[in-house]
Amino acid sequence: MSTCNHDCSSCKEKCEKSSFMATPKPTTKIGKMIAVVSGKGGVGKSMVTDLLAVGTLRRGYKVAVLDADITGPSIPKAFGITEKAYGSEDGTTIYPVISGQGVKLMSMNLLLDEDNSPVVWRGPVISGAVKQFYTDVEWEDVDFMYVDMPPGTGDVPLTVFQSLPIDGIVVVTTPQDLVSMIVEKAVKMAELMNVKVIGLVENMSYISCPCCGERIYPYGKSKLEEIAGQYSLPILGRIAIDEKLSKAVDEGLIEEIEDCPLDDAVTVVTNI
Repeated sequence: MSTCNHDCSSCKEKCEKSSFMATPKPTTKIGKMIAVVSGKGGVGKSMVTDLLAVGTLRRGYKVAVLDADITGPSIPKAFGITEKAYGSEDGTTIYPVISGQGVKLMSMNLLLDEDNSPVVWRGPVISGAVKQFYTDVEWEDVDFMYVDMPPGTGDVPLTVFQSLPIDGIVVVTTPQDLVSMIVEKAVKMAELMNVKVIGLVENMSYISCPCCGERIYPYGKSKLEEIAGQYSLPILGRIAIDEKLSKAVDEGLIEEIEDCPLDDAVTVVTNI
């Protein structure tokens, strides 16, 4: 419906979407759910998710991250999490791990004995695990939940868009022409699923010269404005190639980043 606000709990209409919606724990209350997506891997969706979560937490909100990239989970590493999630004795409830500054996290790597153990599952099983991260985890009270999506437009994105009350998506891109084309696919999928696109974030946008500060574009000038204009979408931010940022992610210190490069994006998301 054109008037759909994606909140099936308050809707009296009977539609196809409501029949797919998953139900969280009775004690769970999630204000807004934001998915971070792209049509291609390796563009920095997880890092964008991390930065949005950290930036939102600094605004005083209660924040959680659901890592829906089951076969390539990386969220716990960025937050320096080494402990594992645990469940209730009856096996019906999973408790999220909480980062040093208070972000609630759930990821497949928090359930594996070894972080480098591969998850060799077929699509339906992976999709089921993502739903369980929403339905079986005791999230309690959360203002903003960010969902780190796997690349592409396959089973998991379809499951998330149909089963979880997503309030909007942030699309991540890089300057290469190929990635820009694939981003358009993600935007069009969101339109088909009647999910709001909040805006675009460009990662690896440029390098700042350490001597003079001049911006260098290793991938050439981007076409982000062109894509944003074509779909009437706002540009939420551009992230430079920055050794300090990469090091913070690798060393599990993402919460220690002093200047969040996505402050403007956080403002837009929290004003939804």
